[in-house]
Amino acid sequence: MYTRVSTQNKGQETANQLLQLRECCHAQNLSILVEYEDHESGGKSERAAFQQMLRDAAARRFGILFFWSLDRLTREGTLATLKYLELFESYGVRWRSLTEPWIDSAGPFRDVIISLLASLARQERVRISERVRAGLTRARQYGTRSGRSIGRPRSLFERDRALELRRQGLSWRKIAKTIGVSPSTIRRACHGPTEGR
Repeated sequence: MYTRVSTQNKGQETANQLLQLRECCHAQNLSILVEYEDHESGGKSERAAFQQMLRDAAARRFGILFFWSLDRLTREGTLATLKYLELFESYGVRWRSLTEPWIDSAGPFRDVIISLLASLARQERVRISERVRAGLTRARQYGTRSGRSIGRPRSLFERDRALELRRQGLSWRKIAKTIGVSPSTIRRACHGPTEGR
């Protein structure tokens, strides 16, 4: 069994999840071999109990994984969710959601769920690819070919105003304070062959 609550959700505990999962296992005459419990965000895979569960699944230490709901198992997105479910399948481990009875690799909707998740994962891949392309396009507009971050884009503050203030004799520090960025950002953006440091 796997249970999880986020540390951000103050006052929440896994006790209710555990109670309901135990009752369900006993009702179906399923032996509980181990209970994995995390108190971390489901948006990351580096959860201690989650990683131990994956290792135990790979070693075939249990045959079925029960979780309270799919979002308790992971919140890393459809692509990651599908990857984990397929991983369990490859280990010969079945999986089942207590509160979502259609999410059951031993149930009649298994193929439908896998197909649906695969379709959603494909859409997620397309969205990620589109976001990456848009980010690269935006980055190229600010003078970088690779899309790697080059710090605060120059257009986020008034460069011409900074140059005018510099011509008026203000220090980089005063210009930075007036415009609302760091002195080094002002210097990088405004420094040219005729500009002093």
